[in-house]
Amino acid sequence: MAQSTAVKPDTGTARPADDTELGRTTIASSVVQKVAGIAAREISGVHAVGGGVSRAFGALRERIPGAGTASTAGVAVEVGERQAAVDLDIIVEYGASIVDLARAVRRNVIGQVERMTGLEVIEVNIAVNDIHLPEDDEETAPSTGSRVE
Repeated sequence: MAQSTAVKPDTGTARPADDTELGRTTIASSVVQKVAGIAAREISGVHAVGGGVSRAFGALRERIPGAGTASTAGVAVEVGERQAAVDLDIIVEYGASIVDLARAVRRNVIGQVERMTGLEVIEVNIAVNDIHLPEDDEETAPSTGSRVE
């Protein structure tokens, strides 16, 4: 009786990225999320990854010991055996060409994820949720007058 040597892939978060006769390499979805988030932030003109809600949850998550970092806030991935799809929520700097920025982000995310994981990135969907204005960084100047002297 012949036995099958095929092994079903794990249905958890880790997916096979490289099967050889010498073993299998699996890459967790969270790894793909981090790579994609970092690659998106590398592009000049991206102020932040994640919308207001995801960034707020990320900031909250950073304060909880052992909860990880917010580097995946605003990044969602679907990872299969050989392919990945990425969804990004970004905030762009005012004045940046959103179309050119989206192209650059998409190109960098695809390149970094494919280079680092060996997975084929089949799509990168980008949602621009806000525009960051320079005056958003300025703090209101303290008043020169004082109520008490």
